[in-house]
Amino acid sequence: MADTIEKAADHDGGGGGEADAQPDRRRWIALAVVLTAGFMDLLDVTIVNVAIPAIQGELGASYASIQWIVAAYALSFAVVLITGGRLGDIFGRRRLFLIGMTGFTVASLLCGIATGPGMLVGARAFQGLMAAIMVPQILAIVHVTFPPSERGKVFGMYGAIAGMAAISGPIVGGLLIEADVFGWGWRPIFLVNIPVGILGIIATLVYVRESKAPHALKLDLVGVGLVTTALLMLVFPLVQGRELDWPWWTFALMAGSLPLFAVFVAYERVKTRRDGSPLVELGLFRARSFSAGMLVLLLFQGCMAAFFLTWSLYQQLGLGWEPLHAGLAGVPFSLGVSVAAGMSIQFLVPRLGRHVLSLGAVVMAVGMLVYAWAVDHYGTGISAWQMLIPLVVAGLGMGLLLPPLADTVLSGVAEKDAGSASGVLNAVNQLGNAIGIAVVGVIFFALLTGQSGPAASAAVPELRRDLAAAGVPAQYQDQMVAGFRDCVRDRTEEQDPAVVPTSCDDAPLRELPQPMRDMVMEAVEKAGREAGATDFARSFQRTLYGVAGGMVLVSVLILALPRRIEQHEGVHVG
Repeated sequence: MADTIEKAADHDGGGGGEADAQPDRRRWIALAVVLTAGFMDLLDVTIVNVAIPAIQGELGASYASIQWIVAAYALSFAVVLITGGRLGDIFGRRRLFLIGMTGFTVASLLCGIATGPGMLVGARAFQGLMAAIMVPQILAIVHVTFPPSERGKVFGMYGAIAGMAAISGPIVGGLLIEADVFGWGWRPIFLVNIPVGILGIIATLVYVRESKAPHALKLDLVGVGLVTTALLMLVFPLVQGRELDWPWWTFALMAGSLPLFAVFVAYERVKTRRDGSPLVELGLFRARSFSAGMLVLLLFQGCMAAFFLTWSLYQQLGLGWEPLHAGLAGVPFSLGVSVAAGMSIQFLVPRLGRHVLSLGAVVMAVGMLVYAWAVDHYGTGISAWQMLIPLVVAGLGMGLLLPPLADTVLSGVAEKDAGSASGVLNAVNQLGNAIGIAVVGVIFFALLTGQSGPAASAAVPELRRDLAAAGVPAQYQDQMVAGFRDCVRDRTEEQDPAVVPTSCDDAPLRELPQPMRDMVMEAVEKAGREAGATDFARSFQRTLYGVAGGMVLVSVLILALPRRIEQHEGVHVG
């Protein structure tokens, strides 16, 4: 089926007069340019989290403003991706890539010179908008620039870059903030994009060839309005639901997005019959590689978002690691992705077909289960070295799965629809992230609250010994222990980690005589750290079980993909 669609689409206008064009000899330099842009975007998603305390301190931002600094980017990025991809098909992929990269660079400058939370939130929204124009062109340019025989190698590189970018954010952010370049504090995490962006713009003008759909397409403005509104109604509650405590209207918006998506699909069918210029070519979904691949990608990205979020919280809030320490601990995962990504398409896919993807999902599940065992076995004293083996295994699994999945999804796409397909793929990617974060946000924080009692109880025996050593009478020890339990529970229920619950007020302890006061406060703080670490460890362990189960389900869904991952010969833009 995919092969028939591909050949028919190419015959109807996949490349026009360039059907016999040879691949561009500068295509590998062009690849380096577009992959650098992709790395820059992925890096910006994670690097901001490292700088949040510094931003909050300097700009005096509220917790709600801080949440919007992250959410504004994710929201504007997700809702414009489909439109951004189709704009490349219509007006030229290189042109849209340049517009996106230029805008992204300007937005980075605005973020770096922001004078207040409002300006930073606005600049981040603009940055996400420009990324939504730039990012869909990456896979579209790859699809039309490289012959099918080379795309496996290219997607292997793409997977390796994605794996490295996921880990590099905390490392780069931590290094820049600790270096305090020119005394600018957190601002270099945005300003570093400027020289990279300028060089990327110049390199794009020199090395990236223009490509667009061979027959004139019209921008489907009604389709843009429908899909943007539907995505906004779905993604906004997912991004902000937990911070808003899930009011009723968030569920109403998500439910209302479904019939609007149905209206969008119906309109796209009418638009296709009327002038052949829909925003999304619905024929893409008739290829099993594309439609089934979207479901696999949605679940996979949801699992990955859940893992990366809770992993970061576990390391930084639970274990108390600095962002740079946490980032360096993730290097084995990144190396595993890079190694496996280089092997999966070139060596394994030709022999095993879709079973490589299933193998990758199962290997990831094994890595998550081994990690859960390590968290339980080593407890709150776990080191980065003791995480090494499970992270390498999980990274190898991701490297086996991700590159051939992207290759499979796009294998049946006609080159005239490369931008549209890339936009849909990236939108599904972001939707999976949003769903994964929303779901795990509810589950993980519920686990923290549920596990806070046992975690506090685990720290109580040592707390009592320390209180006794400080000379606190037994009857007062009981009061302090009861207050300690309340404080641990109430902290897990606070959405803003900077808020100190009333039960955690240390004013009564300050009234104790010296040296008892210092000894008691030190004992309570130590017990609090131990209880928090235990609570995060147990909750993270259970999350890992859930992610492992999700990866098993991914391996089952992969069976819906074509048995062999075909490379279809089409037209290549020189």
